[in-house]
Amino acid sequence: MKPRHREFHRTEHIGWLRAAVLGANDGIVSTASLVLGVAATDAGTHQVLLVGVAGLVAGAMSMAAGEYVSVSSQADTEGADLERERTELADSPDGELEELTDIYVTRGLDRPLARQVATQLMAKDALGAHARDELGISEVLTARPVQAAFASAGTFAAGAIMPLLTLMVTPRVYVIPVIAAMSLLFLGTLGAVGAKVGGAPVARAAARVTFWGALAMALTWGVGYLFGATI
Repeated sequence: MKPRHREFHRTEHIGWLRAAVLGANDGIVSTASLVLGVAATDAGTHQVLLVGVAGLVAGAMSMAAGEYVSVSSQADTEGADLERERTELADSPDGELEELTDIYVTRGLDRPLARQVATQLMAKDALGAHARDELGISEVLTARPVQAAFASAGTFAAGAIMPLLTLMVTPRVYVIPVIAAMSLLFLGTLGAVGAKVGGAPVARAAARVTFWGALAMALTWGVGYLFGATI
Protein backbone atom coordinates (compact mmCIF):
# COMPACT_ATOMS: atom_id res chain seq x y z
CA MET A 1 0.00 0.00 0.00
CA LYS A 2 1.33 3.41 -1.00
CA PRO A 3 2.26 5.58 2.01
CA ARG A 4 0.13 8.65 2.61
CA HIS A 5 1.58 11.93 1.45
CA ARG A 6 2.14 14.34 4.35
CA GLU A 7 2.00 17.93 3.16
CA PHE A 8 3.80 20.69 5.02
CA HIS A 9 1.82 23.87 5.66
CA ARG A 10 3.30 26.93 7.32
CA THR A 11 0.02 27.74 9.05
CA GLU A 12 0.73 24.79 11.35
CA HIS A 13 3.34 27.01 13.03
CA ILE A 14 1.24 30.16 13.26
CA GLY A 15 0.16 29.66 16.88
CA TRP A 16 3.62 29.43 18.42
CA LEU A 17 5.52 31.37 15.74
CA ARG A 18 3.68 34.64 16.36
CA ALA A 19 4.19 34.45 20.12
CA ALA A 20 7.82 33.33 19.78
CA VAL A 21 8.87 36.07 17.36
CA LEU A 22 6.99 38.72 19.33
CA GLY A 23 8.55 37.56 22.60
CA ALA A 24 12.14 37.43 21.33
CA ASN A 25 11.81 40.74 19.52
CA ASP A 26 10.39 42.39 22.62
CA GLY A 27 13.14 40.88 24.77
CA ILE A 28 15.92 42.24 22.60
CA VAL A 29 14.41 45.68 22.00
CA SER A 30 13.19 46.43 25.51
CA THR A 31 16.28 45.10 27.30
CA ALA A 32 18.77 46.68 24.92
CA SER A 33 16.89 49.98 25.08
CA LEU A 34 16.77 49.84 28.87
CA VAL A 35 20.49 49.07 29.09
CA LEU A 36 21.37 51.86 26.67
CA GLY A 37 19.17 54.35 28.50
CA VAL A 38 20.77 53.58 31.86
CA ALA A 39 24.27 53.40 30.36
CA ALA A 40 23.77 56.88 28.92
CA THR A 41 23.54 58.25 32.49
CA ASP A 42 27.14 57.11 33.14
CA ALA A 43 26.01 54.42 35.56
CA GLY A 44 28.50 51.63 36.28
CA THR A 45 28.38 48.24 34.60
CA HIS A 46 27.02 46.58 37.76
CA GLN A 47 24.12 49.03 37.99
CA VAL A 48 23.33 48.70 34.28
CA LEU A 49 23.41 44.91 34.51
CA LEU A 50 21.15 44.91 37.57
CA VAL A 51 18.58 47.06 35.78
CA GLY A 52 18.81 44.82 32.72
CA VAL A 53 18.22 41.63 34.72
CA ALA A 54 15.26 43.23 36.48
CA GLY A 55 13.89 44.22 33.08
CA LEU A 56 14.32 40.66 31.83
CA VAL A 57 12.36 39.15 34.72
CA ALA A 58 9.62 41.78 34.68
CA GLY A 59 9.31 41.68 30.91
CA ALA A 60 9.11 37.89 30.70
CA MET A 61 6.37 37.76 33.33
CA SER A 62 4.52 40.64 31.70
CA MET A 63 4.67 38.94 28.31
CA ALA A 64 3.44 35.65 29.74
CA ALA A 65 0.56 37.27 31.61
CA GLY A 66 -0.44 39.48 28.70
CA GLU A 67 -0.33 36.67 26.18
CA TYR A 68 -2.24 34.33 28.48
CA VAL A 69 -5.01 36.87 29.09
CA SER A 70 -5.22 37.80 25.41
CA VAL A 71 -5.32 34.25 24.08
CA SER A 72 -7.66 33.17 26.90
CA SER A 73 -10.11 35.83 25.75
CA GLN A 74 -9.89 34.39 22.25
CA ALA A 75 -10.41 30.89 23.64
CA ASP A 76 -13.44 32.07 25.64
CA THR A 77 -14.95 33.61 22.52
CA GLU A 78 -14.36 30.44 20.54
CA GLY A 79 -15.89 28.38 23.36
CA ALA A 80 -18.98 30.59 23.47
CA ASP A 81 -19.41 30.34 19.69
CA LEU A 82 -19.05 26.56 19.81
CA GLU A 83 -21.60 26.29 22.62
CA ARG A 84 -24.06 28.40 20.65
CA GLU A 85 -23.47 26.25 17.58
CA ARG A 86 -24.00 23.09 19.65
CA THR A 87 -27.36 24.45 20.85
CA GLU A 88 -28.43 25.39 17.33
CA LEU A 89 -27.54 21.93 16.06
CA ALA A 90 -29.70 20.37 18.78
CA ASP A 91 -32.63 22.75 18.24
CA SER A 92 -32.60 23.06 14.45
CA PRO A 93 -30.53 20.39 12.68
CA ASP A 94 -32.31 20.95 9.36
CA GLY A 95 -31.64 24.66 9.47
CA GLU A 96 -27.99 24.06 10.26
CA LEU A 97 -27.75 21.58 7.38
CA GLU A 98 -29.16 24.22 5.06
CA GLU A 99 -26.75 26.78 6.43
CA LEU A 100 -23.75 24.54 5.80
CA THR A 101 -25.05 23.74 2.33
CA ASP A 102 -25.26 27.45 1.51
CA ILE A 103 -21.65 27.90 2.66
CA TYR A 104 -20.43 25.23 0.22
CA VAL A 105 -22.55 26.71 -2.56
CA THR A 106 -20.88 30.09 -2.09
CA ARG A 107 -17.52 28.32 -2.34
CA GLY A 108 -18.31 26.95 -5.78
CA LEU A 109 -20.20 23.67 -5.41
CA ASP A 110 -23.55 23.18 -7.09
CA ARG A 111 -26.41 22.80 -4.62
CA PRO A 112 -27.00 19.01 -4.92
CA LEU A 113 -23.31 18.29 -4.36
CA ALA A 114 -23.08 20.90 -1.59
CA ARG A 115 -26.07 19.27 0.11
CA GLN A 116 -24.46 15.84 -0.16
CA VAL A 117 -21.16 17.08 1.28
CA ALA A 118 -22.88 18.89 4.13
CA THR A 119 -24.97 15.83 4.94
CA GLN A 120 -21.98 13.50 5.06
CA LEU A 121 -19.84 15.87 7.11
CA MET A 122 -22.60 16.53 9.62
CA ALA A 123 -23.26 12.79 9.95
CA LYS A 124 -19.63 12.31 10.96
CA ASP A 125 -19.01 15.44 13.07
CA ALA A 126 -21.64 18.14 12.83
CA LEU A 127 -20.07 20.50 15.34
CA GLY A 128 -16.62 20.10 13.81
CA ALA A 129 -17.95 20.85 10.34
CA HIS A 130 -19.69 24.03 11.48
CA ALA A 131 -16.74 25.10 13.63
CA ARG A 132 -14.37 24.78 10.69
CA ASP A 133 -16.50 26.03 7.80
CA GLU A 134 -18.88 28.47 9.49
CA LEU A 135 -16.82 29.84 12.38
CA GLY A 136 -13.31 29.38 10.99
CA ILE A 137 -12.12 27.45 14.07
CA SER A 138 -9.78 24.54 13.40
CA GLU A 139 -7.35 22.41 15.37
CA VAL A 140 -4.40 24.24 13.79
CA LEU A 141 -5.61 27.77 14.50
CA THR A 142 -7.42 27.25 17.80
CA ALA A 143 -6.36 29.39 20.75
CA ARG A 144 -3.90 27.80 23.21
CA PRO A 145 -3.34 30.23 26.12
CA VAL A 146 -0.79 28.20 28.12
CA GLN A 147 1.32 27.40 25.06
CA ALA A 148 1.30 31.05 24.00
CA ALA A 149 2.21 32.26 27.51
CA PHE A 150 5.17 29.91 27.87
CA ALA A 151 6.38 30.67 24.36
CA SER A 152 6.22 34.42 24.98
CA ALA A 153 7.98 34.27 28.35
CA GLY A 154 10.67 31.88 27.17
CA THR A 155 11.46 33.70 23.96
CA PHE A 156 11.40 37.08 25.71
CA ALA A 157 14.02 35.81 28.15
CA ALA A 158 16.06 34.31 25.32
CA GLY A 159 15.99 37.61 23.47
CA ALA A 160 16.70 39.69 26.56
CA ILE A 161 19.74 37.63 27.58
CA MET A 162 21.56 38.57 24.37
CA PRO A 163 22.21 42.26 25.16
CA LEU A 164 22.94 41.31 28.79
CA LEU A 165 25.61 38.80 27.76
CA THR A 166 27.04 41.45 25.44
CA LEU A 167 27.12 43.89 28.36
CA MET A 168 29.00 41.41 30.56
CA VAL A 169 31.87 40.95 28.07
CA THR A 170 32.15 44.54 26.83
CA PRO A 171 34.38 47.18 28.44
CA ARG A 172 32.28 49.98 29.95
CA VAL A 173 33.65 52.61 27.56
CA TYR A 174 32.34 50.65 24.53
CA VAL A 175 29.04 49.47 26.01
CA ILE A 176 26.71 51.82 24.13
CA PRO A 177 27.99 51.32 20.55
CA VAL A 178 28.66 47.58 20.96
CA ILE A 179 25.26 46.77 22.51
CA ALA A 180 23.48 48.89 19.92
CA ALA A 181 25.29 47.19 17.05
CA MET A 182 24.93 43.66 18.43
CA SER A 183 21.26 44.15 19.27
CA LEU A 184 20.53 45.34 15.74
CA LEU A 185 22.37 42.27 14.45
CA PHE A 186 20.28 40.04 16.74
CA LEU A 187 17.07 41.74 15.58
CA GLY A 188 17.93 41.41 11.92
CA THR A 189 18.75 37.73 12.39
CA LEU A 190 15.51 37.15 14.29
CA GLY A 191 13.48 38.88 11.62
CA ALA A 192 15.14 36.82 8.90
CA VAL A 193 14.63 33.51 10.75
CA GLY A 194 11.01 34.29 11.53
CA ALA A 195 10.36 35.24 7.91
CA LYS A 196 12.06 32.09 6.65
CA VAL A 197 9.98 29.84 8.88
CA GLY A 198 6.80 31.71 8.02
CA GLY A 199 7.51 31.87 4.29
CA ALA A 200 7.66 35.68 4.16
CA PRO A 201 10.23 37.88 2.34
CA VAL A 202 13.41 37.67 4.45
CA ALA A 203 14.99 41.03 3.61
CA ARG A 204 11.81 42.99 4.25
CA ALA A 205 11.19 41.33 7.61
CA ALA A 206 14.77 41.82 8.75
CA ALA A 207 14.75 45.49 7.73
CA ARG A 208 11.42 46.08 9.46
CA VAL A 209 12.41 44.76 12.87
CA THR A 210 15.84 46.39 12.65
CA PHE A 211 14.37 49.82 11.89
CA TRP A 212 11.89 49.79 14.77
CA GLY A 213 14.48 48.36 17.14
CA ALA A 214 16.96 51.09 16.21
CA LEU A 215 14.30 53.75 16.73
CA ALA A 216 13.37 52.40 20.18
CA MET A 217 16.99 52.18 21.29
CA ALA A 218 17.82 55.67 19.99
CA LEU A 219 14.87 57.25 21.79
CA THR A 220 15.63 55.48 25.07
CA TRP A 221 19.32 56.37 24.85
CA GLY A 222 18.32 60.00 24.22
CA VAL A 223 16.09 60.05 27.30
CA GLY A 224 18.85 58.56 29.45
CA TYR A 225 21.43 60.99 28.08
CA LEU A 226 19.26 64.06 28.63
CA PHE A 227 18.13 63.11 32.14
CA GLY A 228 21.57 61.86 33.10
CA ALA A 229 23.09 65.16 32.05
CA THR A 230 20.68 67.18 34.17
CA ILE A 231 20.80 65.11 37.39
